[in-house]
Amino acid sequence: MADEKNASKSSKPKKSFFKGVKTEFKKIVWPDKATLARETTAVVIISVILGAVIALIDYAIKLGLDKIIV
Repeated sequence: MADEKNASKSSKPKKSFFKGVKTEFKKIVWPDKATLARETTAVVIISVILGAVIALIDYAIKLGLDKIIV
């Protein structure tokens, strides 16, 4: 058990956190403006539609509960 701990420590050099972050940021592929605009539009439209559906369901439940309670 102790040999496993020592082996993992000696075989892997320690890198700083910020060097790792910098390396990972270099791997990012950023979208172009057209793709970004298209995906943003899709997210906004879907969010509005889902908001409207949730509002309708909420209103229907409210009406149903009002009829049951009153």
